[in-house]
Amino acid sequence: MTDHTSIIRWGIIAPGKIAHKFAQDLAKVPSAKLIAVASRDLGRATAFGEQYGAKYFYGNYAQIINCPELDVVYVASPHIGHHEQTLLCINAGIPVLCEKAFGINARQVNEMVLTARTQKVFLMEALWSRFMPHIHKLLELLPSIGHVHLLKADFGFKAEIDLTKRLFNKALGGGALLDIGIYPLFLSYLVLGNPSRIQATAQFTATNVDETDGIVLDYNSGSRAVLDCTLRATTRCEAFIYGEYGTISIPSRWHESKSVTVSYYDGRTQTFVFERETHGYDYEIEAVGDCLRNNQTESKTWTLTDSQLLMHLLDDVRQAAGIIYEQWD
Repeated sequence: MTDHTSIIRWGIIAPGKIAHKFAQDLAKVPSAKLIAVASRDLGRATAFGEQYGAKYFYGNYAQIINCPELDVVYVASPHIGHHEQTLLCINAGIPVLCEKAFGINARQVNEMVLTARTQKVFLMEALWSRFMPHIHKLLELLPSIGHVHLLKADFGFKAEIDLTKRLFNKALGGGALLDIGIYPLFLSYLVLGNPSRIQATAQFTATNVDETDGIVLDYNSGSRAVLDCTLRATTRCEAFIYGEYGTISIPSRWHESKSVTVSYYDGRTQTFVFERETHGYDYEIEAVGDCLRNNQTESKTWTLTDSQLLMHLLDDVRQAAGIIYEQWD
């Protein structure tokens, strides 16, 4: 595909809560169109597709690869389906944007990446925060605060305690770390890279999934990251990066914030605001479209190697905290 003005035709696997937000933002991107929806329930696929103007509806995930008009598939299923559904599409030659966490563990992610690279098919983890303007501005501001001494970030919300639902079900990849802890870890990776030492603890539910995690990462540079996530309380969801010359702060909820502030120790302060009328998924949607039009098989902004390293970090944190998924580990 080389036409830089062409409409990118999207399919969605698993029309759940996040898929609704994605489809709403997709409708606001002029260069993108929803064309197909696949669900384990044909009625659900049809209802979702008709709501957002799709043309093709499928009653199981595998059928979407037979869609005659399809440029890319967004995999929006729970973590446990990402590996299988991504490989299904990649092996059919269909590009994929797969929701985070990319997989359950690094072994799955490594296979997904190897398959995509071998088949020369586009693949990207849907780490939407990486494509937002405030994160781009954060990286632009980072050199101005000098050496980073400390990074602090949290993400917590008070989930409905229903031990039968995905978040609390180990067989469905439940737990705080893979669902929301990935965000603070993403920020630490983006700013500081790979740690030299990991300390992590977890509190567990009656169903043995992690409900609260505390993580401390130390780096050879002398930097430290202190990260928290929880399903038991709505926390401030803020991020702070304390440097040699100043502090960069991102207000709640930092992973989808519309602003970023830099405060220097000499008294100067500047806030950058990025208004939007979307949930924020439009930035990654546009990034995928640009990659496909330019015949790129992966994003330069959030590479497949980035996804692999982040998943390895998640694995290491799980090991340190004693979070085990017996079915996959």
